[in-house]
Amino acid sequence: MSLKHRRTSARRTGRRALQPTRRISRPVRPAAPRPAANHPEPYVSVIIPAMNEAGTIAKVIAGARGVHPRCEVIVVVNGSLDNTADIALSQGARVILFEQPLGHDVGRSIGAEAAKGEVLLFTDGDLVIPASQLRPFVAAVSHGTDVALNDYSGPVRSKFPHPVVLSKHALNIMLGRSDLKGCSLTAVPHALSRKALAALGSGLLSRPPLAHAQAVLEGLLVKAVHKVPVGRLNAVRPKQAGADPLREVILTDHLDAAGMVLQRRGERAGFNDGNRRREMVR
Repeated sequence: MSLKHRRTSARRTGRRALQPTRRISRPVRPAAPRPAANHPEPYVSVIIPAMNEAGTIAKVIAGARGVHPRCEVIVVVNGSLDNTADIALSQGARVILFEQPLGHDVGRSIGAEAAKGEVLLFTDGDLVIPASQLRPFVAAVSHGTDVALNDYSGPVRSKFPHPVVLSKHALNIMLGRSDLKGCSLTAVPHALSRKALAALGSGLLSRPPLAHAQAVLEGLLVKAVHKVPVGRLNAVRPKQAGADPLREVILTDHLDAAGMVLQRRGERAGFNDGNRRREMVR
């Protein structure tokens, strides 16, 4: 008879029971990131007028967020029939909501009035621009520029330039700033210092050509600092009865801006008469 102990199935079962149980690792789904919030003491205020921009507003806000660590984003939603406001809120922006349309560029005035930052950066809800293309405007104002313009003059090589392009060039010539070519507060993105906002007033920002003329007339430091070709980004506006109503608004504002220059600088806008001798004319 063998002296070896036989291992029973019960003993084998008991030994297995003492071994640690293997746990099957399951992938843990990461929690959804919380939306960025506006800084309580912002250095930069990004102002974004928006109407029916649900398709782009989240990306526009994302680009705006990256311009500075201390940033607030203000979205002025007006006359929207979609969920632009809800999306902007979900992205942590401050939303100023108006049920009815405010009119062209009035959102800039509303946003500027609410802004708390030292630098005010303006863009539009339909223009998806990365933060890298927005930071130069903030940097320019941070280093002393009062009005940092988009270095974009519009299409000037066509046989028949657009009337708005011509009006911007003409206004800058009247202002003695032909170096600016067609650059103007009419085009975003652009940025203002607090000093510029105080000199212009928030209300004038809703009429960009007049604000542009006032900035030059007040001796503010106005520079074209960085080119963003917004002509490629802008959606084609629908015409009404074959005409672009926005074009007429902008042209009227430029005429009024020219009138402002003449009122401040005289009927020749400060230019001399050259070699003309008007006393000889009968």
